[in-house]
Amino acid sequence: MIVVAGGETPSAEFLKGLPTDAFVVAADSGVDGAHAIGLRVGLAIGDFDSASPGAAERVEAAGGRVERHPAAKDATDLELALDAALALRPARIVVLGGAGGRFDHWLAVAFLLASPLYAGVEVQARWASATVTVVRTEAVLTGEPGDVVTLLPVHGAAIGIRTEGLEYPLRDEDLPPGTTRGVSNVLSGTTARVALRDGVLLTIQPR
Repeated sequence: MIVVAGGETPSAEFLKGLPTDAFVVAADSGVDGAHAIGLRVGLAIGDFDSASPGAAERVEAAGGRVERHPAAKDATDLELALDAALALRPARIVVLGGAGGRFDHWLAVAFLLASPLYAGVEVQARWASATVTVVRTEAVLTGEPGDVVTLLPVHGAAIGIRTEGLEYPLRDEDLPPGTTRGVSNVLSGTTARVALRDGVLLTIQPR
């Protein structure tokens, strides 16, 4: 499942390794971002205050569905899109796009991705500034030797972390919330494995 957020237009490079027939949910101006990299939008959702004129109509003309919400609401368009995607029961959700260059949006989205609401699905975000992977039990990260990988615990402590393929390994260790110990680790090869017993980690690979 692909969810395209508003903000920065995603790069076609972000589609690497994703199935070509993945269902696409677009949040507001994410419709424009999806169309820019050749994706067909199955569901467009939001208030469409930042989408281009006719964006929602183009989705409907191509056989997709549009779900409109008022501008004054209690959730962002991306949160609505993620909830709609989750209702379709995917095994994995990959979020493309950005946060519009706003730090508050970036931080809100990062915490949103780690929400307990999405505990039953693999979640990753591919942004222009970084790839963010949510780790609840185990994840495999890919990249180039020397790439930076930061491990940040969210919503509490991350317990029993074990890593393979990182220059500074963790061996059944805990990271409390607010620590900087996991900042700026490094891939020693092209893949790394991160696992933990309890809690939630965000692994951040800056571009």
